Amino acid sequence: MIRKKSENRKLRIILTEDGSHTIFYPEINDHYHSIHGAFSESLHVFIRSGFSYHPSADVSILEVGFGTGLNVLLTLKQALEEKRQVIYHAIDKFVLPADITDSLNYNQFLKTINPGLFNAIHRLSWDTDHELSGFFLLRKILADINKLEPTIGYDIVYFDAFGPDKQPEMWTEDIFRKIYTAMNPGGLLVTYSSKGDVKRRFQKCGFIVEKISGPPGKREMLRCIRQT
Repeated sequence: MIRKKSENRKLRIILTEDGSHTIFYPEINDHYHSIHGAFSESLHVFIRSGFSYHPSADVSILEVGFGTGLNVLLTLKQALEEKRQVIYHAIDKFVLPADITDSLNYNQFLKTINPGLFNAIHRLSWDTDHELSGFFLLRKILADINKLEPTIGYDIVYFDAFGPDKQPEMWTEDIFRKIYTAMNPGGLLVTYSSKGDVKRRFQKCGFIVEKISGPPGKREMLRCIRQT
């Protein structure tokens, strides 16, 4: 998730209900992932409802909010299992400190992935393409989403900013319209939010929006399709 600029970096690692870590950001009183299960939330919202739902064998992905890197790691694991070619761009304005990311326990949930890969992903240089496997290309983009000028069309978007009540400037029609324009026809966007005003903003930008079952602790989430 993308954090607001702040001198307060007193981030705390929190154990969630499924045993995986999230990070508490005290300035806005919010967490990077759900306290009901960080791993479970990312797996449900972004992998099962997004990546695995999209029918194409080769996909390009935009993640709005690199944050902890969990969504990158989960997508890489699933891409290995499904044997799919992936171009993955993750945009964020701020970098989490290494002492925080080094302490996250996601490796114990991903035993089929090289245990050193998670920390290696965080140490990769920004704004450069990195080949994590023969079929997975990662670029971490250090930038403001408002200044994004996509060089490719995206098939899947993971919208993982802090909640609209905590970070309202990220949930605007202007940003949704920019993302819509950056997507390929038939592309899909998934987000954990299901608020009515968020849904209506997506619809105003041209998305076909559906509410689907949410992750643990949340009844519903949104999946939005860019019209062809």
